[in-house]
Amino acid sequence: MRSFLLNRRMKNLEAIEKRRTFGIISHPDAGKTTLTEKLLLFGGAIQTAGAVKNNKIKKSATSDFMEIEKQRGISVATSVMAFEYNNKQINILDTPGHKDFAEDTFRTLTAVDSVILVIDVANGVEEQTGKLMEVCRMRKTPVIIFINKMDRDGKESFELLDELEKSLNIKVRPLTWPIGMGDRFQGVYNIYQKGLNLFSANKTKISEDVVSINDIYDSQLDEIVGEKPAAELREELEMVEGVYDPFNREDYLVGDVAPVFFGSAVNNFGVKELLDTFCEISPSPRGRESDKRMVNPTDDKFSGFVFKIHANLDPKHRDRIAFLRVVSGKFERNKFYHHVRLDKDLKFPNPTSFMAQDKSVIDEAFPGDVVGLYDTGNFKIGDTMTEGEVMMYKGIPSFSPEIFQELENLDPMKSKQLEKGIRQLIDEGVAQLFIQQPGNRKIVGTVGQLQFEVINYRLIHEYGANCRFVPRNFYKACWITTDNQEQLENFKRSKAKYIAYDKDDNLVFLAETSFLLSMAEQDYPEITFHKTSEFKLQVAN
Repeated sequence: MRSFLLNRRMKNLEAIEKRRTFGIISHPDAGKTTLTEKLLLFGGAIQTAGAVKNNKIKKSATSDFMEIEKQRGISVATSVMAFEYNNKQINILDTPGHKDFAEDTFRTLTAVDSVILVIDVANGVEEQTGKLMEVCRMRKTPVIIFINKMDRDGKESFELLDELEKSLNIKVRPLTWPIGMGDRFQGVYNIYQKGLNLFSANKTKISEDVVSINDIYDSQLDEIVGEKPAAELREELEMVEGVYDPFNREDYLVGDVAPVFFGSAVNNFGVKELLDTFCEISPSPRGRESDKRMVNPTDDKFSGFVFKIHANLDPKHRDRIAFLRVVSGKFERNKFYHHVRLDKDLKFPNPTSFMAQDKSVIDEAFPGDVVGLYDTGNFKIGDTMTEGEVMMYKGIPSFSPEIFQELENLDPMKSKQLEKGIRQLIDEGVAQLFIQQPGNRKIVGTVGQLQFEVINYRLIHEYGANCRFVPRNFYKACWITTDNQEQLENFKRSKAKYIAYDKDDNLVFLAETSFLLSMAEQDYPEITFHKTSEFKLQVAN
């Protein structure tokens, strides 16, 4: 028995060390989804890349499976993709780039162990990039930066590195270096591996190496790229070694230094160098803090948390899937696990792994893996599953809505479909729902306008509900708590038309302006107005 347990533990430790779970994040249009595809291409997970997006071409990238994503050329849902490469199990979480879906991206960052941040060489650090980086720094998540679109003219490399350090407040260390830019871009030198691979540009398939050079002073380099580009490369590499400290993996793992790679994802330049080095330096699965203790991946007992819920992943089958990140132990098919919030045991006959929309049933999963659990309505974002221990994982961020619109039903015969649809979409975390009486009026709050378009599209096409959104002029939704019941009743009477309940029946005040909110706080000093929806997490716990 002891030998069996020892063998099982060794197998689990090997599986943990093999896994690399990371997110790809960027400002919109930096090329994040294209890079994701090319990583899958180099990993052998796909044979041909999909059509590459621009504003005028409809694209259908591997990770963009919702119809509206294909039409708009944007990623609005987090996709999970897994493949093996260099004896590592790679789990990629591709996130929405659009700022209106930042909340989904922030939640996804709780489920990864490291991040690849994609930067457009022409645009440099943009607003969304800075916000995403703040979340990574807050969690001390290791970050690798990929400077994309080197086949186009953009900022000079040293200038861009200075901008990264200043704007993102992190040290950088180039591990590859570009040979030219724009029309003169010929490839990248691998500083980390001390080698040079020159590829022919190919947008859909991996081309064979044209030549491999290990010594930058080899005269063959001058013959292939030209004497002037070769001289520039040698000079710039000397500057890199003079300006930047030698790369230290430990500094990267604690989030103090971001390794930088250059390339052109659309042409496959620099992607293999990124992937090979990532496999070597990136962290294996990390532990997570719960409300009781720090849980380590090497702990024997299974535990995990739900960071995303998605309904109708396959429109032909009305499925609802909860994405669970395994934190510790081993997850096994058909074994009962404890749902902490509901205090009940559940088992899962068809847990799945993902390649974008393609799913396959798995028998087991290890720390770092993301498992899809078919759900009949048991799960909410942030839920914890264990082998019996009563604990809740911390840190699923939630944000107060910035835009409010009322959902109007245009077909009373489809009321049930509308009710079911909006409830399921709200459970996915794409928006927040507030119910006002009389009339059961549905006020939806989001952080961006595009979310309303997506919700409206999905309600019509996935649920058959004929509906529309009408703007409502609210400043903020505030959750209300108090021990003074009399003052609460007075407040509810005087502010009746601004009172609502969220989907969990918590009392909410929909303030029209910041001035009226300040007045309410002054007039009702014993009522606490919670300005963020973190309040709901406290209630859930």
